Amino acid sequence: MVGCPEARATIDPVASKRGKQTVRDMFLSMLVITAVAGVVYIFIPHDDKADPIKAVDYRVELATARRAAPYPVAAPAGLSKEWKPTSVSYEGRSGAGWHLGFLDPDGNYVAVEQSTTPARKYVPDVSQDARDTGHTEEVAGREWQRWEGPKYDALVLHAEDVTTVVTGSAPAERLAEMAAALKTTAS
Repeated sequence: MVGCPEARATIDPVASKRGKQTVRDMFLSMLVITAVAGVVYIFIPHDDKADPIKAVDYRVELATARRAAPYPVAAPAGLSKEWKPTSVSYEGRSGAGWHLGFLDPDGNYVAVEQSTTPARKYVPDVSQDARDTGHTEEVAGREWQRWEGPKYDALVLHAEDVTTVVTGSAPAERLAEMAAALKTTAS
């Protein structure tokens, strides 16, 4: 029958009907899925203007870092509620690095970074390749070095066995505001 011309010319009516049903069923399924998705979108509350960045509570990590770090760990005290803490970490190995990230009241990023890693390696790393300008700025009675970079600027404070860096995309005044608020003991 393979070589028979009549076999090739015959169209199976069941197969033809089955093909149309498959396309029709797929179309109906897509219609149902779209309707369900539309209902879910309409009735589940959502806020397109909501801030996707959630504030973090860093008190536990700060207390832990202050117990574990080989240096006095700095964190801000007295900043307005408009400053939003967004990230926190402490890595006890390889430099004992402390990180505390914020959004300032204008939505710019500011981070407090501390480590025992040598400053010449550490500061460019956490400040996104900022370079020492050779200038200093007095903030809260201490001399901070001013660093500038293509992405972040920084204020750098060298102390015995620790480098503290206040860095970010915020303007110099906001970096200085954060640096002035830093305390190494609970207040």
